[in-house]
Amino acid sequence: MLKHIVMMRFKSTEPHEKLQQMQKLKQLLKNLKSAIEELDFLEVGLNLSKRPNAFDLVLVTHFKSEKELELYRVHPEHVKILNYLHEVISETVVVDYLVDFIDQPFMRTFQSP
Repeated sequence: MLKHIVMMRFKSTEPHEKLQQMQKLKQLLKNLKSAIEELDFLEVGLNLSKRPNAFDLVLVTHFKSEKELELYRVHPEHVKILNYLHEVISETVVVDYLVDFIDQPFMRTFQSP
């Protein structure tokens, strides 16, 4: 499994406008789950922290492989959201990584004998 995580910081500093933009983006992202079959899992979280270095929104997605991630990246519905991001987002941080459950101690407990 491949995890794709994106953290985003919004341009707006006006609380009401920023919240509206965050809620709009959250819904747009959640709609991708039904539009893109390569997307196995999608979670969107809005930040609760008041720390100045905190990002505003996080997107966590799962894919079977890099091939499915690439299909997601170029999907027309995803591209539409990218266009919106350019309007409202000032900064993003992205990480993509392969998950190896065998090496994670908590998963060993749940493996079949």
